[in-house]
Amino acid sequence: MTSRQPPHRTRDPCGDLKDQDGAGIRDHADRRRRGLDASPSSWRERGDPAVKTGVLGVGLAVVFFGITSLARAFPPYRSTDAETADPWTLEARVGLIRLEHHAGQNEYASPLLRVNLGLPHRMELVSELEYLPSDGRVGDAALGFKWIPFLDGVSIGMEALALLPVSGKGGAGVESSLLATYRAGGVFLTHVNLAGFYDARLSPVERGWKVGAIGEFRLGRFRPGAEIFAKRMSGDAVHLLAGPGLIVRFGSIDVRSGIHFGLTAAAADVTTSLWVTTALPLARP
Repeated sequence: MTSRQPPHRTRDPCGDLKDQDGAGIRDHADRRRRGLDASPSSWRERGDPAVKTGVLGVGLAVVFFGITSLARAFPPYRSTDAETADPWTLEARVGLIRLEHHAGQNEYASPLLRVNLGLPHRMELVSELEYLPSDGRVGDAALGFKWIPFLDGVSIGMEALALLPVSGKGGAGVESSLLATYRAGGVFLTHVNLAGFYDARLSPVERGWKVGAIGEFRLGRFRPGAEIFAKRMSGDAVHLLAGPGLIVRFGSIDVRSGIHFGLTAAAADVTTSLWVTTALPLARP
C-alpha cells in the first residue's frame, strides 16, 4: 500500500509535543455536567484497590526516582497532542492538585496520574487515575491507546479510551478522539482534538462530544500556551472554557500549571492545576 514508513517523531526533551453508592454517582454526574474534564476523560472512578495502588505506586516511583526526557497527554490542558512517547519509554505526569470553583463552591482532586508507555509503530498505551480526597475515593480511571499513523508538518492520529466501571452496579463507557498537531517552524505548535463519548456507568447514560484547541510556543525551557475547550452532553448546555498554561523545564522534570475560566453558565467558573512530569526509558533503542 505505501512504500515508505514516515520516521518516528520523538518528543522535545522539554515535554509533550494525555462511588460506590447511588448518592456518590449522582455527585459524580453533577461534577461532570460542570465540565470538569482533564484530558480526554475525567472524574471517573474505579473500585479495584489493588489496581489503584499499583498505578499510584508506579507513577510516584517514576517521578521521584527517575528520569530523563518528558511527557504526554497534555497537562495542564484538557486536550492532547498528536504525538507518542518514544518506544519503550514510560511517561508519568503527577497532578499535585486541581482546584475548581463553581457557584460559590470549591472542589479539589489530588493526586492525578497520567502514566503512558510508548510502543513501536507510533503507538502508546495510556492510563488515567484521579483521587478525590474529600470523598475518600478514586474519582476517575481509564485505559486506552493512542496511534499516530501520519507524521509530517501535520501529525494526524486517534486515541481511544475504555471508561472503567464506577460502582458495584457495573457499566462502562468508551471515548474516541481524532487528534492533529501542526508545527510552524518548530517554534509554534497547534493541537486540535475532536472527541465523542458514551458513558453507561451513570444514570442516566451520558453521551456527547468534546472539541479542544491548544496553541503553544517553544521558547527554550519555557512553553507558554493557551487552550479553548468545549463539551456538550445530550440534553445539556455547552460547557465552554478557555485559559493559559505554562510548562517549564527543570533538567529531567517539567513543572506545568494552567488555569481555565468558564465562558458559559454551565462551565465551572475557574479551574486551576499544578503538575510534575518526567519519563523513564525502559529499553535502549
